Amino acid sequence: MTADPRMNGATFRRRALMAGGTLLLLALASVLGPLLYDADPNALDLSRAAEPPGAAHPLGTDESGRDVLGRLLAGGRVSLAVGFAAVTCSALLGVSLGALAGLGGRRVDHVVMRLTDAAMSVPALFLIITTLALFGTSVVGLVIAIGCTSWMGLARLVRAELLSIREQTFVEAARALGTRTSSVLLQHALPHLMPSVLVNLTFGVGAAILTESALSFIGLGIQPPSASWGNMLTNAQSYLYASPWLAVYPGVMIIITVVAVNVLGDALRDATEPAGL
Repeated sequence: MTADPRMNGATFRRRALMAGGTLLLLALASVLGPLLYDADPNALDLSRAAEPPGAAHPLGTDESGRDVLGRLLAGGRVSLAVGFAAVTCSALLGVSLGALAGLGGRRVDHVVMRLTDAAMSVPALFLIITTLALFGTSVVGLVIAIGCTSWMGLARLVRAELLSIREQTFVEAARALGTRTSSVLLQHALPHLMPSVLVNLTFGVGAAILTESALSFIGLGIQPPSASWGNMLTNAQSYLYASPWLAVYPGVMIIITVVAVNVLGDALRDATEPAGL
């Protein structure tokens, strides 16, 4: 029995809308949160440390008396900004180097691919720590560290796609007319690459957010008193039994964000697959 394509299309749209709406809601809450909820995320009040949720603090306070909701909103701005900015950095590197390898000829392809293989052979954590040592553990440093250590898979994907696309008749016709390589990439090849690249980038956002959270959890990411979902988990690990909400809230936010991004990526991948596959 063959599935109805109209039902598949409706399912794709519903999944994409739900995931995209969730991400948009999280982004709006993080960006507009300070306008709607006026609480200093770094204000200390040791007399109210580890208070459970109540009227004054809807999600309670942490071990230093800081408002948990205010810190969740501030942490969301950091974690989401790092995730999307790191993927943008990774995309610029991956697409540029992949395009260079795919369109630059055999020698250029060989050099770029050996560089990519060398980068992939080094443990990612070692590369990230080295990059953070050079650029510091600020938001910019994290973006550079994550972006500059996650471009290799995208570069290989772009190269493979271009090796297939450049054999197509429309690319050969463009070259025969004297069109420059850069124009061939921008006007002809890039539109055909976009579906695969977009799907890769959506999964990359989730991976970048998890990486930022993990780095902050082990003390290599956003440094206190600035909040991120990862370092909120770090601070909460000593209070799991006495104040479990301190770990639940940032953990749930990370899970919701990563699941929404991955669902969106799945929907985009299914929507861009040729019919019948």
